[in-house]
Amino acid sequence: MPNKNYLVVGGSSGIGLSLVKKLSAEGHQVLVISRNAQTLSHLPNVTHLEKDLLTDEVLEGELPEALDGLVYCPGSINLKPFRSLKTEAFLADFQINVLGAVKVLQAAQKALKKAETPASVVLFSTVAVGQGMPFHSSIAASKGAVEGLARSLAAEWAPNIRVNCIAPSLTDTPLAERLVSTPEKKEANAQRHPLKRIGAPEDIAALAHFLLSENSSWMSGQVIGLDGGMSTLKI
Repeated sequence: MPNKNYLVVGGSSGIGLSLVKKLSAEGHQVLVISRNAQTLSHLPNVTHLEKDLLTDEVLEGELPEALDGLVYCPGSINLKPFRSLKTEAFLADFQINVLGAVKVLQAAQKALKKAETPASVVLFSTVAVGQGMPFHSSIAASKGAVEGLARSLAAEWAPNIRVNCIAPSLTDTPLAERLVSTPEKKEANAQRHPLKRIGAPEDIAALAHFLLSENSSWMSGQVIGLDGGMSTLKI
């Protein structure tokens, strides 16, 4: 497919970095917004905008004039008993998962509308929204809001911009480091999944890449589980 312009927020580690590598290798122009550019220095066609979305604004003028796709990767894994969670914890999860995405999407809306073919937005939820899990109340609450945001924008922005959401299970990324920090922890978490392994960043990046491409041009407003079978299988 012809070279395009993409924005990947949180594209310097984990799933975002895996996606940036795929897009860069295909010759696309990729703008990454993150706090650290160290992992991106060797990648062609990649530019970096250093921002902390908890404190920094994103301005329309900082983005390309036209964007073919946007992926918002930042997230949080705050697993605690409900009784020990203060309202500040819920607010912090909402800030990074929902309001950070809102901030970027509002800044990018005009550029997304200027794409020659319908642009694609990819957001991230979690398997814990549709599959009740203990200790997930804060993250599930904020990611549930992400799913609502994705569906609402998909309706409001159709037909010029497609919006879809990926709902992964545990994936071996820096964000999940404390959950997979030893072989024993990794194996225990793998056994909780019907496919008997946890996700790799490349697994999730491959689906995000598909959703950005014209191969998914008739998909919008979907929340897609990519979770080793956890949300639908019991074996």
